[in-house]
Formats: sequence, structure tokens, C-alpha cells
Amino acid sequence: MNQAVSMRINELLKEREMTQYQLFSKSGVPKSTLSNLMHCSYDSVKLRIIHEICQGFEISISEFFQSPLFDEVNLDP
Repeated sequence: MNQAVSMRINELLKEREMTQYQLFSKSGVPKSTLSNLMHCSYDSVKLRIIHEICQGFEISISEFFQSPLFDEVNLDP
């Protein structure tokens, strides 16, 4: 799941031509937290953090998870 979240953030950054710094500025999620998410350094990701990231991207949480990355067959058990 962590890898899927990291990959989805990367996808959205590329789609919107944003940097991690711009996402930090818009979302308020600390740079260190974003970096840890991008490097899969957390055991789990809090939904609150994903919500704040979504606000930075100006998308809903459901839009964030509307990706084949989150299909059951693509997630590790």
C-alpha cells in the first residue's frame, strides 16, 4: 500500500507539473513527511495525511484512490 501511495503521489506531481516543495506549500504536509512517503519509510500512512495531500492537489480522496495502483491485484497482502 505504501508503495502505491508513493507512486500515486509521483503520478499526480508529474501530471500537474509540480514539485514536492510546491505540494508541501499547498498541502501543509511537512517536507520530511512527504519525503518519507516518497521513500516508503512509513509502516502505514494516515488517512489525514492523504487528505491533506489531496487538498494540495485540489482533488478528492476518492480521486486519489481512483488508480489501477490501488486495485486489489496490484497490492501486496
